[in-house]
Amino acid sequence: MKKFLLGTVALIAFAAPAAAADLAARPYTKAPPAPIAVVYDWSGFYIGANGGWGTSRKCWDFVDPAGAFVAAEGCHDADGGTVGGQIGYRWQAGTWVFGLEGQGNWADFQGSNASLFFPGVRNESRIDAFGLFTGQIGYAANNVLFYIKGGAAVTADRFRAFDIPTGIVVATTGDDTRWGASVGAGIEFGFAPNWSVGVEYNHLFMQDRTHTFVDPTGAFVGDDRISQDVDIVTARINYRFGGPVIAKY
Repeated sequence: MKKFLLGTVALIAFAAPAAAADLAARPYTKAPPAPIAVVYDWSGFYIGANGGWGTSRKCWDFVDPAGAFVAAEGCHDADGGTVGGQIGYRWQAGTWVFGLEGQGNWADFQGSNASLFFPGVRNESRIDAFGLFTGQIGYAANNVLFYIKGGAAVTADRFRAFDIPTGIVVATTGDDTRWGASVGAGIEFGFAPNWSVGVEYNHLFMQDRTHTFVDPTGAFVGDDRISQDVDIVTARINYRFGGPVIAKY
């Protein structure tokens, strides 16, 4: 029995190296390729649409023909909706994005107050349209863009005075175009290679301006110096002509 066990052990010891030698060599496997990341590029021309809400603070002061203050007529807010479009161009340098944009909107910002100086008269203000011509500076976190903007603004205004009991127009300026300045900020999210959505705020500094009022026959009624600032919040969607940059890590 001892002899049998010793022989078996010897046979196993002899066979083990031979079996190991017969095993196939371990195949070589190539390392997986480095990952490829899509880097969103904001460069290129774009066109889009926007819509939202705006409000304008107006204060009326009655003045003499020389422009000297006579009496305050009161203030009101002109509020309402707006819809329009924008077109622009952006170029990206690293994480910084620079751009130029033109925007035009129809608006319906209306408001009124009873005159504090002319009893029985209600003063009404209205903005029918506005435009912005601005430059942009932004910071891109891949497909999210944070930016500030500033430039010129223009509004199409209308000012009228009504007789409160009858609602008849007693004085008007007709249509008026007023130029000023604009500053704003926004955030935009690229949800597809060429599409982005965002939210934007703009403040318009339209300064004070003296307007001449006439009655329905065209006869001179008086002058009012009217101040105007405008605040606008809009949601935007843009289509950009171009595609993403493919970069390898």
